[in-house]
Amino acid sequence: MNVKSPGTLSRRHALLLSAGAAASLMRPAAALAQAATAAYPDRAVRIVVPFAPGAGTDAMARLMAQKLGDVMNASFVVDNRAGASGAIGTQYVAQAPADGYTLLLVASPFTTVAASLPSANYDPLQQFAPVGLIATGPLVWAANTKLPVSTMKELVALARQKPGVLNYGSAGAGGVNHLVLELLKARTGTFITHIPYRGVAPATMDMIGGQIELVTGTIPALLPFIKNGSVKPLAVTSARRSSALPGVPSMLEAGFSGIDVVNYFALMAPAGTPAAIIDSLNAAINKVVALPEVMLRFKADAVDAVPGSPAQLGQFIESDYRAWRKVVKLQNLKIE
Repeated sequence: MNVKSPGTLSRRHALLLSAGAAASLMRPAAALAQAATAAYPDRAVRIVVPFAPGAGTDAMARLMAQKLGDVMNASFVVDNRAGASGAIGTQYVAQAPADGYTLLLVASPFTTVAASLPSANYDPLQQFAPVGLIATGPLVWAANTKLPVSTMKELVALARQKPGVLNYGSAGAGGVNHLVLELLKARTGTFITHIPYRGVAPATMDMIGGQIELVTGTIPALLPFIKNGSVKPLAVTSARRSSALPGVPSMLEAGFSGIDVVNYFALMAPAGTPAAIIDSLNAAINKVVALPEVMLRFKADAVDAVPGSPAQLGQFIESDYRAWRKVVKLQNLKIE
């Protein structure tokens, strides 16, 4: 028989009392957290756009802010925080409280910049929680009308005959417009000179003027020039055609399997955001992208709605990021 002393009993009693007190303190805190999650959102939600007003990402954010506000009966506001190829606004959201009241509207630079610019200083896989994919759409390869090619195969053949002679303009180093060129060069063993611009618009104007021969851009950005014959489209950058350019082949149809590049729009939150809040936002996004007026807007912007789960967005972001990291390594890109 083991007889405990009165002192031992007193100490155990004190420990039990202190543990009970701690548990009683934790229960209200947990209840408050659950109540806050259930009431979400009970104040304005900021959607940070890491680019200046007027860009395609900004327009998508404003559309989503309006429609999410309608669906969730809440206030969603757009907060533009431009700079460093999107890194400033992205870093800001990474460091924001993980409470669902600060979100990030991302597009292709979210993964391409992180993959190619060491100065980006954020991790798209570890510092963010995926909320929902919104839409995707391809870029289109476009050429100066005087360039003696009409297909991607002819372009590659010409680039092999004249290494370094062809000039390609992008919206900036490290962006998807730049890396899609590097992907083509890596797959075909060609050398086409990259010239970074401050946006696709000035690059397109120089291509029309004959200073450079090639660009890629979003379909809405290049469609007016394609329609009036100022530039000629060679292919869209995805593995399937775009309904906005039904007569233009996909990369697969053009003879380049394994090249499937799309621009995308999605919402991300700081890592650690409660799953219940993520799920609530995701359900709202899926409702928004199915609205007839939103589908019409997407058609005008040459993008397709892509409803899905946070997990599916996470897989998409990881695949995109790792694919661009491989291209950067293959091409030995040093971007500052």
